[in-house]
Amino acid sequence: MTDGPGHGATEPALDAVLLRVGRLNYSWSNTESLLIHLLSGLSGMAKDAAVVVFLSVQSTRGRIEMVERLAKLRLPPGDQLQELLELTDRFSKLSALRHQYNHSIWSFQDDGSVSTILMRIADRRDKIRMGRKQSLDQDQLARLDQELDAMSQLNRNIWRFLRKYDFPVD
Repeated sequence: MTDGPGHGATEPALDAVLLRVGRLNYSWSNTESLLIHLLSGLSGMAKDAAVVVFLSVQSTRGRIEMVERLAKLRLPPGDQLQELLELTDRFSKLSALRHQYNHSIWSFQDDGSVSTILMRIADRRDKIRMGRKQSLDQDQLARLDQELDAMSQLNRNIWRFLRKYDFPVD
């Protein structure tokens, strides 16, 4: 960051946001990598083969769908299947948060305020919307903190699931 107008005013806000976004990205990639263990256990593949499959599917949504479909194919109806589908459902819901912060343009104002401008086109019946702007005020940062806690909890829950049902974790 270089010195310039508003440098002192934006630095604390910028640091607060970057700290959270960094945690979000770390938590996300750490949690998403657990899908490899699920793929390995559900398909019977060795872990290195599951890594190849994981990396060959380009989106988180596709990876989650693959785990869900394998679970429905391989697991009998019951608690284990239901538990896994609940975990993948929570993971899918958290993906909106990651998209919001990783696929936006960031706006830093001289007054220290920070906003995101979502780079997504929303088709409506007779028009399109794009560039939804959202201020990152204290309420929004508190919401982000709650979502980060939810991501950490999901990570721990997936690890519990993997151990409980003897999925390969080496």
